[in-house]
Amino acid sequence: KKKKNNKTKHQRLKLDYEEITPCLKDVTLIWEKMLSTPGRSKIKFDVEKIHSAVGQGVPRHHRGEIWKFLAEQYHLKHQFPSKQPPKDTPYKELLKQLTSQQHAILIDLGRTFPTHPYFSAQLGAGQLSLYNILKAYSLLDQEVGYCQGLSFVAGVLLLHMSEEDAFKMLKFLMFDMGLRKQYRPDMTILQIQMYQLSRLLHDYHRDLYNHLEEHEIGPSLYAAPWFLTMFASQFPLGFVARVFDMLFLQGSEAIFKVALSLLGSHKPLILQHENLETIVDFIKSTLPNLGLVQMEKTISQVFEMDIAKQLQAYEVEYHVLQDELIDSSLNDNQRLDKLEKANSSLRKQNFDLLEELQVANGKIQNLEATVELLLTNEDKLKQSIVTLEQERVALLKAVEEMRKKIGDTDGKPLLTRQEHMDAD
Repeated sequence: KKKKNNKTKHQRLKLDYEEITPCLKDVTLIWEKMLSTPGRSKIKFDVEKIHSAVGQGVPRHHRGEIWKFLAEQYHLKHQFPSKQPPKDTPYKELLKQLTSQQHAILIDLGRTFPTHPYFSAQLGAGQLSLYNILKAYSLLDQEVGYCQGLSFVAGVLLLHMSEEDAFKMLKFLMFDMGLRKQYRPDMTILQIQMYQLSRLLHDYHRDLYNHLEEHEIGPSLYAAPWFLTMFASQFPLGFVARVFDMLFLQGSEAIFKVALSLLGSHKPLILQHENLETIVDFIKSTLPNLGLVQMEKTISQVFEMDIAKQLQAYEVEYHVLQDELIDSSLNDNQRLDKLEKANSSLRKQNFDLLEELQVANGKIQNLEATVELLLTNEDKLKQSIVTLEQERVALLKAVEEMRKKIGDTDGKPLLTRQEHMDAD
């Protein structure tokens, strides 16, 4: 009993944050029913039902289990992952190894949720569990290793579930939901994300976009931590938990939606500021503390948004612009060399296409010959049918005439076969 009390106390300590969308009793019951379904991990639930339930709220004490449930649903829907899955080294095995990232991880432990009671004690239970998860991940994913921002992502997960489950869910978010690409050492993806956010602002909130451009404020001045920590380094935990609800539902697209909704719903306040310092300071410091009502409004707007096509288009646009920039900085010889390579590549493609065309033409000729043969056979069959029809008509006529001859012209009954024989 004492152990159970400790566990409850431990959970209460972890979940020490104010909820943004209070979860009504009937919504909690919907979640409990889904979570307690027998054989749950093998059953595909109705997507609309899940989407609607997440929109109405996620009960804090079930949140960790609901995130695991959303991950299960994702795996059922995508049973053949296209992304390179991580090595399946057991968590306990990873913990026995040494990481070259130890120093960087230890420095960040004290900076991660410093005011939260679960993490505030220096090298207390919270910080040690967090260290374990980050160490294990840095060993599992050598390319990313450890990157600033990851401690917040792992920290949010750890507040809602056991250490090993948090590690599994970190792996899920990084590999299955595609978050790991933004933590790669070259940070190219983060630059693309900043460009995409800027273009979305231009689409949805032109006046705000113009105001920020006028003061030379690009998203990289304020939004990079939003993407690297999923808003966890600056915003209240209740808000961050809702961001994670959507992250498990929609993947990294949710971060763009939240960023866009945040800036859009606070537009009048941002437009009041007239210089770079005060605008950036407002977005970084004041915006995260504007209260629950504003936060809930921001989150509820996210469920109405669909930006998948734009994100794709703007990623392509970014690469095209980068190529043009590289082109303009090349000297004539390099440009000629590049064109020759492109030309040779196009020639090869042309040759391959010609080969494919010849094969296709051969197939067409074969098919045409087959069709001709079938048409000839069809004509012959039609002819046979006509002949058979004529023969049938002739036979019917002959039978009719024979019936008339054999018929009893004198009114005598027809003789049976036996009587004929007797007569003979």
